[in-house]
Amino acid sequence: MSSNAWVCLVVLGLALPWLMGSMVMADIESDKKECTTPLTTLLPCLPYVQGQAKVPTQDCCGGMQNVLDTNRKCLCILIKDRNNPQLGIEFNATLALRVPDFCKIPANITECL
Repeated sequence: MSSNAWVCLVVLGLALPWLMGSMVMADIESDKKECTTPLTTLLPCLPYVQGQAKVPTQDCCGGMQNVLDTNRKCLCILIKDRNNPQLGIEFNATLALRVPDFCKIPANITECL
């Protein structure tokens, strides 16, 4: 699997709960404000990463491309915080890692790890 799949992992299951959950650190609060709107475009990816759909939808792919084009930093934040219990959502990491490949989106996110 490519590192591009980490983008999907993060965006799919962690985006909205992470942004809406209560965090205590000032850095995280600032990031939540900055990333709420960009990451909501990734919500269509949830059915795929939670195993409810066989492939990501076009809306999922479009959301992924949008976030990569407009605010890659938010994806990196989600990747770094992927194990935070305050995210409040479960997803299949293997499926999440496949999203960029399914969507044919080049997304080198190794700098986020």
